[in-house]
Order: sequence, then C-alpha cells, then structure tokens
Amino acid sequence: MRSFLYFCGEVKNMLPNIRSLTLEELTEQLLEAGEKAFRARQVYQWLWDKNVGSFDEMSNLSKDLRKILEERYILQKVTIGEARQGKDGTVKYIFKLDDGNEVEGVLIPTASRITACISSQAGCSLSCKFCATGFLDLKRNLHFFEIYDQVDIIRKEAMARFGRPLTNIVYMGMGEPLLNYRNVMRSIDYITSPAGMGMSPRRITVSTAGIAKMIKKLGDDGAKFEFALSLHAANDEKRNTIMPINESNTLEALGEALQYFYEKTHTRVTFEYIILEGVNDGLEDARELADFCRVVPCKVNVIEYNPIEKAGYKNTSQEKMDRFVEFLEQRGIIVNVRRSRGKDVDGACGQLALKKQNS
Repeated sequence: MRSFLYFCGEVKNMLPNIRSLTLEELTEQLLEAGEKAFRARQVYQWLWDKNVGSFDEMSNLSKDLRKILEERYILQKVTIGEARQGKDGTVKYIFKLDDGNEVEGVLIPTASRITACISSQAGCSLSCKFCATGFLDLKRNLHFFEIYDQVDIIRKEAMARFGRPLTNIVYMGMGEPLLNYRNVMRSIDYITSPAGMGMSPRRITVSTAGIAKMIKKLGDDGAKFEFALSLHAANDEKRNTIMPINESNTLEALGEALQYFYEKTHTRVTFEYIILEGVNDGLEDARELADFCRVVPCKVNVIEYNPIEKAGYKNTSQEKMDRFVEFLEQRGIIVNVRRSRGKDVDGACGQLALKKQNS
C-alpha cells in the first residue's frame, strides 16, 4: 500500500526513489522480498545503462517483480520542458524536475567534439555580478540522478540531432558544483561507471567559482576528472567586486588549495577568465593573472563576455583581447580563446537564467 502525505490539498507520494539506492541496498531489499540477487543487477541495468522512465519498461522482469517495484518505489525522471537550437547548432534546454523546479543545460556541437553543459543546482547562491544565474535565488541542490538525467538526455539528443556521440561533459551550468559536492561526485561515479555511461573521467570538467576547503577535499578524494577555476580577476579587490565569494575565499586561500589539489592529483588546473571591458582587460590585469598562474601548472581559457540585461558589463574590444592573450603567451602560459556559442538562444556562458522562448 502506498503511503501518502496530504498537505495543502496535494497528495505527495512518500515512497523512496529507487534511484537513490546503491546496488547493495537494492540487492538487500529485493532479497528481503524473496527475489534472487541477480534481479537487483537487472533492475540496476534498466535504471542506469538504459535509463528507462517506468518499471513497465523493464521487460525481462516478471510482472510480479514489476508490481513489487511499483508498490515500493517511485521512479522520478528529468524531462525536457523546452529546447531551442541556435544558428551555430547549439541547443539550450530547460529541464523540468519532478518537484516543479527547472534548470538549464546546453548541447554544444563543434567539429571535433560534442559537449554537454549541465547544472548542479536549481538557481545559485553566489551572486556573481556578470552571470545571469547569479541573479536567481537558490532553490535547492540537484540529486545525483537529476544531474545524470541531464547528461543522458543531451547524449540522446546529440545522436538524434547530429548523429554523433557525446564526447565531453562540463559542470558549468546553473549553480556551484562544490556546494553540492556529494551529489556531483556521485553523479560522476555513475556517469563513469561501466554500469552507467562508461565515460572517461578525463572527458569531464568540474568548474568552481572557488570554494577553497572543497578544492582541498577534491584532492583528498583523488578526483580524476578535469578541474577549472572561474577566476576572472587575479586581484582580490576586483574579484571581491565581481565575485563576492572571494571575500571568504581569497586568492591566497585559493592558491594554497590549488597547490594542495595538484600535489594530490597531479591534474593541471584550467583558469577561466571572462574578459570585461574596463574591468579586467588591461595589461596590469594580465600581469596579475600571469603571476597567479605560477601557483600550479595550468592553462588559461580567455572567454568573451556575453552581456546580460541586469549587469552593466561589456565585452572588451578585439584589440585589447589580443594584447591580453599575447602578454600571457609571451610568458609561456598556454592560452585558449573561447568564443561564444548559443548566444542567440541565451545558451552562452553566463546567460543561463531560465529565459523562455516567449518571455
């Protein structure tokens, strides 16, 4: 018998979500129900490898077992609320969560790769001044299976729209991944597991605005994926202004955490640097960035800014950007210039704000 909680006239199902269980937990519960242990492995394959949306789709299970699953568990899924494809092929998705919240993700096709940009939180609490998501309130952390679903949807969309497989995943959508540490790490475990998607962790990049103690924890946990820090200024005063998180996670604290992370993982760090006109685009800013790059082996992604309505920033000129990049390269720093993709559908870096087609 299903148990329900009646609240504000709504019936809310209180059964556990089956995808919150580990294989060991599911095995134990099915054994208690009189089933064989191998049945749990079959169910797990349906849940993660095939990622089905209902128990009825588990066709190699008996009707009795499917009935037991239906009576004891729920199976929540993330769905597409809206999809908009830009002129460059980039597709922005608004994903609907089971509780009515929404997040955004982006499919980014290029000649050499197809990347999924996914969210880790509904909203964000960090209030970065140049980012549209920073103007939203934080609703909640995403469950690991909701993060997994975003990747799975974009993976299937890549094949359907472009006939090519997903090659890379970046945790650069809505929210701060390191403030949802447990679910982010567990989602990566499932994405890289042979029982899940079997992707290489080196095809995954986790990006943070800079939570020093959690960067150290990544080192302690032996993170095997790629790691990026959204830096955007190598000067505490400037970084405090555009990224308030820097007030409690100073550049000195971040430098120490990055050194610890590198000593533990030997993973080269990527510094992301959105270049803003008159804010962080001068040669003195480049000099400060070059000095900070000495902290750990690294590379720099210089990213053109995508203006948003609520922020007063502008992208710098091409001339200033070229001069900035040249200054870094002359000092032996590896620099990549990232051009905006998906800007016409509000899917470019810093634009994710649940802006819908008719809004």
